[in-house]
Amino acid sequence: MPELLADHTSLRLGGPAGDWVRATSEQELIDAVSAADASGTPVLVLGGGSNLVVADEGFEGLVVEVAATGITADTDDCEGVCGGVMVRVAAGETWDDVVGTAVERGWVGVEALSGIPGSVGATPIQNVGAYGQDVAQTIASVRVWDRALRGVRTFAAAECGFGYRHSRFKADPSRHVVLTVDFQFRPGTLGAPVEYAELARTLGIVAGERAPLADVRRAVLGLRSGKGMVLDAADHDTWSAGSFFTNPHLTPEQATRLPAEAPRWPQTDGTVKSSAAWLIEHAGFTRGYDLGGRVSLSTKHTLALTNRGSATTEELLTLARAVRDGVEQAFGVRLVNEPVLVGCSL
Repeated sequence: MPELLADHTSLRLGGPAGDWVRATSEQELIDAVSAADASGTPVLVLGGGSNLVVADEGFEGLVVEVAATGITADTDDCEGVCGGVMVRVAAGETWDDVVGTAVERGWVGVEALSGIPGSVGATPIQNVGAYGQDVAQTIASVRVWDRALRGVRTFAAAECGFGYRHSRFKADPSRHVVLTVDFQFRPGTLGAPVEYAELARTLGIVAGERAPLADVRRAVLGLRSGKGMVLDAADHDTWSAGSFFTNPHLTPEQATRLPAEAPRWPQTDGTVKSSAAWLIEHAGFTRGYDLGGRVSLSTKHTLALTNRGSATTEELLTLARAVRDGVEQAFGVRLVNEPVLVGCSL
């Protein structure tokens, strides 16, 4: 029986793979991708499957599941006596497990990224972020297998081209296979300053203040759970790819054309960020919105498109197009999908 992508994605959607390899070591990962490249076989590198929308027809080539694990720190005791701790994490590690380890060991900088599904290898590709933090703030370097040069390369953080949910790896998605990610954490018991207003309110602090690492993690997990953004097999609101659309970055002229009450956050590059969730809701797409089929917006969070249990990928894409086009018609802003589309398109 062919392996179904639906069994390996958080949306629980996607047809069969042509072939499947589970790479439990870095060398197995390199060997599998290299052999496929040499034979001209298409390759899909699969991590946690939390950011993928796979076509109902599946993927005809080779799916390589990244399953190499390992967390190595350059010191075992860094309580206030050093400037930072370097931690190398294998691409196949589960991201939230790494965040939990960081909180337990007093490594500051990713506590607000608790509850995000997926694997470590995907985090630099998307520059994963939430609640005022993103991984670019703590990544020191990323080691990859370069499929064009056929060799291992290391990119310092400054070379990764990090931007809002973006990186050089996302810009050239077929070239680099992430092997390990090196993080540089500051040691401590208090988290980084909390800049996100909702999180600060939940913690009972003023924006810009700090709170204990464990408290930040607990608060974030609570907030994400309330929005259906922590995976739970019994909750169809979590059968999603997380936020389906990114917050739009607009020109100042575009921003002035939004309603006066629309959120606006000026950015250092001269753009103005607005809220995709606000635009979706005010274009008439409320929580739980559906087209009469087996998919809907989450009943807890309008940014998530969800599989209610027996949907198809095409049904999900039909809903995504309706939301995207409705927002564009209402506000002149075309939303961009955050998940990677495999064998399908909007």
